[in-house]
Amino acid sequence: MSMKKNHPFHLVDYSPWPIMGSFSAMITMIGLIKWFHMFKYDLFILGMISMLMVMYQWWRDIVRESTFQGHHTFNVTMGLRWGMILFIMSEIFFFISFFWSFFHNSLTPTIDIGMNWPPKSIETFNPIEIPLLNTLILLTSGLTVTWAHHSLMENNYKQALQSLILTIILGFYFTILQGYEYIEAPFTISDSVYGSSFFMATGFHGLHVIIGSTFLLVCTIRHYFYHFSAIHHFGFEAAAWYWHFVDVVWLFLYISIYWWGS
Repeated sequence: MSMKKNHPFHLVDYSPWPIMGSFSAMITMIGLIKWFHMFKYDLFILGMISMLMVMYQWWRDIVRESTFQGHHTFNVTMGLRWGMILFIMSEIFFFISFFWSFFHNSLTPTIDIGMNWPPKSIETFNPIEIPLLNTLILLTSGLTVTWAHHSLMENNYKQALQSLILTIILGFYFTILQGYEYIEAPFTISDSVYGSSFFMATGFHGLHVIIGSTFLLVCTIRHYFYHFSAIHHFGFEAAAWYWHFVDVVWLFLYISIYWWGS
């Protein structure tokens, strides 16, 4: 595509990644169904590897367009900002569906679970043990990612790098603790509607923490190679928005499911 243009927008080059990403997602989902029904996960692993390769190369191209080719003008960046805002809003409504289900079942428990909440057969978690520790970890990570953002805006390379690394460590520490909590859980996802609500809500939040930690890890690598400046760092800003969204959702999860719901 010619580099000559008389407008501030970015018309992307032809790319194989969207169609390859779609096929990779399809293979992954078919592999997931095969895993559930036939207990064979080879197709799922193939789909995941393919999807990760597509994601890496697609985002590599976007980094090149923004950092080295200068295609992300003010207008393009504003479009990206609104895209990220709308994406986070869609994620908020995604979690609202889980909260809606949880409160519907907890406020009006049916006769199938003895009209009790939690059901009598369920031994709930103590909210002042691992759940409270995880709350403190995520709140602290919210502070460190804000520290990184302000350091970046002040051109303080060293503090931005240190606070980003600290945020990633806290994110993975949260994931390890949640994994330990799942291993020690006295109930499963198949134990009444409480088990389903608990593991769906906290499990998807845990997945978002892993995605957010990976997002911040990529930003840390990019920052290490001087991709960001005080006025050009939307990639990191989007990661910070996402991380704050993850923090806020966890606060609602802790208050409603771990504390009030138990």
